Amino acid sequence: MTAPKAPTGPRIRQEKRTLDAMLGIYCRDLHGSRDGLCPTCARLQDYAHRRLDSCPFQEAKPVCNRCEVHCYSQSMREQVRDAMRYAGPRMPLRHPWLALLHMLDKLRAVPSLARRGRRRPG
Repeated sequence: MTAPKAPTGPRIRQEKRTLDAMLGIYCRDLHGSRDGLCPTCARLQDYAHRRLDSCPFQEAKPVCNRCEVHCYSQSMREQVRDAMRYAGPRMPLRHPWLALLHMLDKLRAVPSLARRGRRRPG
């Protein structure tokens, strides 16, 4: 039996909407998908959503490329990076509001995880 999923806050929901829009642009343009995402992009979306759900920062989350925690496996990180690199410049034309919110999120302070159980020598 799985534990009940904690509700996500507005910051994580916005991140998911932005990610979904970017994957939609990427998949539609490069994989020719017209109705939803291709299986590869759908797996990437599912993986990214699960990682966002378990983000240690939750509502204080910075944009991923400025975060000190690398939540994605190396192969998935490369796939997301490729999709973002392609879709990012196209976002202002296709999803201006999400693009603006993402640009504002880049200005957020980057939180640091407290080092639990470690003491500084000295």
